[in-house]
Amino acid sequence: IARSIECSMSLKVPNISIIIGEGGSGGAIALASSNKIIMLENAIYSVISPEGCASILWRDPKKSLEAADAMKLSAQDLLEFGIVDSVIKEPLGGAHRDKKALLDEIKKSIRKNLRELSELSREDILNHRKQKFLSIGRKKGLVKNIDSRDRMTMEENVFSNLKQKINKNKIVMIITLALAALVSLTLLYL
Repeated sequence: IARSIECSMSLKVPNISIIIGEGGSGGAIALASSNKIIMLENAIYSVISPEGCASILWRDPKKSLEAADAMKLSAQDLLEFGIVDSVIKEPLGGAHRDKKALLDEIKKSIRKNLRELSELSREDILNHRKQKFLSIGRKKGLVKNIDSRDRMTMEENVFSNLKQKINKNKIVMIITLALAALVSLTLLYL
């Protein structure tokens, strides 16, 4: 997954992901590292299946419908969150009912998006992809808004802050652990 994302993020040409069915695993994250993400209207996209989510949250895979609703994995939900860029309408009854019409719509969407992206320089293509990837989930207030994504530093990372606090108080922690070990040994031999 990481290698796919790394490879996609380093491409100097536009890339477009099209979600045509179910993207419901960690591997689906790699699709988000594209300049444009397009979904068929009946497709779903998330980092875990609704059954997996229900098993983790409620320890009951039978609650997969509740999980799917909470996950907001539909094409329309993801469009509203800014995770996907456009949704392709499917023929009445689903994509399999009229493959030719669907392929024509996909072709139109690819051409339209490539036209937009062709106006960008190679550097702009890379920056567009990076900014798009880093902004996922920030448009609807899921995470505090960050004015400049270039300012994302280790200071904003909870784990980095914890590591800094541990490093800062390392001597106090070592002395405390040594005293605890000494008290334990004393009690053991008394």
